[in-house]
Amino acid sequence: MKAFFNEIFDYNYYCNKKLITECLGLKDVPPRTKVLFSHILNAHHIWNARMLKKSEEYEVWQDHDIKDWADIHYENQRNSFEIVSNADGFDKRIDYENSEGRLFTNTLQGMLFHIVNHSTNHRGQIAVDFRNNGITPIGLDYVHYKR
Repeated sequence: MKAFFNEIFDYNYYCNKKLITECLGLKDVPPRTKVLFSHILNAHHIWNARMLKKSEEYEVWQDHDIKDWADIHYENQRNSFEIVSNADGFDKRIDYENSEGRLFTNTLQGMLFHIVNHSTNHRGQIAVDFRNNGITPIGLDYVHYKR
């Protein structure tokens, strides 16, 4: 299971890094793309904090300057690899409070998978936003990563 999560987090890192690079090269990044990518970063951070039992530094929809995206992304990735590397078992249940203050319990496996799946969903929305703004979306399919 560790090998699987290391690979999908590496894939997630690859996709986000490509998207950051693309956005840094654009003259004008669409506003919705900025909101969605900041949200990807925030959610990843928040889920890591829940698993690590640390305080959350970002709010769910907090905006970040594009110049800060790479640093936040790197820190998120580092924390996720730490979580995966130190996991005793992926079926371990973790209690947490969501952003609305409600209590939930999920497995470590479910929480880790959610981070990557959530990011993929919003990168798809960013691809649509790119196209709607006359920008060619970049290929981020898993097969491109594996080639």
